[in-house]
Amino acid sequence: MDTQLLTSAIVAGNRKDAKALTEQALAEGLPPQEVLDSLIAGMDEIGGKFQRNEAFVPEMLIAARAMKEAMAVLEPVLLAAGIKPEFTAVIGTVQGDLHDIGKNLVAMMWRGANFSVVDLGTNVPPEKFVEAAREHQADLVGLSALLTTTMPSMKATIEALRSAELPKAKVMIGGAPITPEFAKEIGADGFAADAASAVTVARELVAG
Repeated sequence: MDTQLLTSAIVAGNRKDAKALTEQALAEGLPPQEVLDSLIAGMDEIGGKFQRNEAFVPEMLIAARAMKEAMAVLEPVLLAAGIKPEFTAVIGTVQGDLHDIGKNLVAMMWRGANFSVVDLGTNVPPEKFVEAAREHQADLVGLSALLTTTMPSMKATIEALRSAELPKAKVMIGGAPITPEFAKEIGADGFAADAASAVTVARELVAG
């Protein structure tokens, strides 16, 4: 089977084809890692289109859902083969903020980039981020905020994470009011303006 078909199904957000082609690829004996790489390539392609303004949030969402359908088929095979995500990320919307669309999209994009993602939801207090980062030995912690009034919660969360001495947990922040300057000011390791760049920045942070 031509794995490009699988990549194209993800880019097009075709859930039915993504699932069927994943099943077909496995039935034909393609290595599960090769199938996974084809799925990730699809998410990378849609992310690139988003950054070039050739695709928008709805297209990213349907691509992520197609990826989810395919992964439901592939994950048990990956586990059986001992293949698991290399990095773990914890993500949540900070205390006082109940917005989750951006956070959910970033979580889906990270999963699509083969990160294991622990989603803490919204209105997450600093200590909960610390507990989750420690429990899951997180390589990355993602903080989201949409309200300017909850931006101080980001600072408090980063301070709590630093105090907890989690040496490998890199902290990345994002959300409508967030700027690179604010990220630097509060000691974040990275900043992403959108879900597509969140994948690029995440990969850079965990690689560093």
